[in-house]
Amino acid sequence: MRFKVALVGYEGQSIPGWVFERMEAERITFVVCECTTRDELITAAKDADLIWLFGGSRILLDGNSGDHLGSLPECGAILRTGSGTDNIPVESATRLGIVVANTPEALNDAVSDHTVGLLMAVVRQIAFQDRAVRSRIWDRNHGFPRSPLRGRTLGLIGLGHIARAVVRKMSGFQLHFLAHDPYVSPDVLKSTSVSPVELDELLTRSDFISIHCSLTKETIHLIGERELRLMKSTAVLINTSRGGVLDEAALFKALTEGWIAAAGLDVMEKEPPDWDNPLLSLKNVVLTPHIAGFSDDYLHESWRFSVDTVVALAHQHWPRSCVNRKVRPR
Repeated sequence: MRFKVALVGYEGQSIPGWVFERMEAERITFVVCECTTRDELITAAKDADLIWLFGGSRILLDGNSGDHLGSLPECGAILRTGSGTDNIPVESATRLGIVVANTPEALNDAVSDHTVGLLMAVVRQIAFQDRAVRSRIWDRNHGFPRSPLRGRTLGLIGLGHIARAVVRKMSGFQLHFLAHDPYVSPDVLKSTSVSPVELDELLTRSDFISIHCSLTKETIHLIGERELRLMKSTAVLINTSRGGVLDEAALFKALTEGWIAAAGLDVMEKEPPDWDNPLLSLKNVVLTPHIAGFSDDYLHESWRFSVDTVVALAHQHWPRSCVNRKVRPR
């Protein structure tokens, strides 16, 4: 029997011809269907060995009550192209012996670049000054740049591939690096210039804080009012992970009442946000539309890493990036 892969969500992307050619060369049966209902999912994937989601499709989830994995008895693996897995029922998959893989390396450079860019835009007041000049305000004291980076402390909440890339790229600024990540291995820490600390210590010591953790039950509103009050009044908060990690109501209070100085956000709790969201009115916030992972070569790299992962799983090899490595495969 040939290994079967069902691509059930691909956000309207044009699938490169070489993807089909590679699948056929590897003797993999490849089914493509942009599924929007449970019936479509089961029809396309009920006998698939691997379910593939290219992007954020939530077709595997069943509202707030569960998921559809029980209707996919042959599924032994799920591939989520991208890094976040909040659209994948990881706990249920692990319980059923289903390997969950993703492709964070396809996004490492782009997201880490964007993180650095947001930090620069906020600290140097670039977006604020751009808006001022376009409004015919030429005043160097209007939105004066914030403190220089050299010698400051950057705290990273999560120390995965992207966060480690940020450390490499920011090392030339002679920063001190702190990180909180209860899941990172000692070997990874040894390979970096980062000091591991508890979350509260990171919040109180850091001048700049960048969020790089996945959205899970444990990280929903990980940064709320209590955590924001621990931060320095001059602190800058950057989020390029998932909007739900940050309590936006608490952040608005923090930014308007002076608990922290500014924020740079590529993600929000609701996307697109309600246009009356008060964060959109603040001058000390820089916003981008969940675009950190995009670049000229984003799509090619995403397809390449995804297909390599499919082939690895088809040959019963561990994927390059496994979300639930402690799973006992079916």
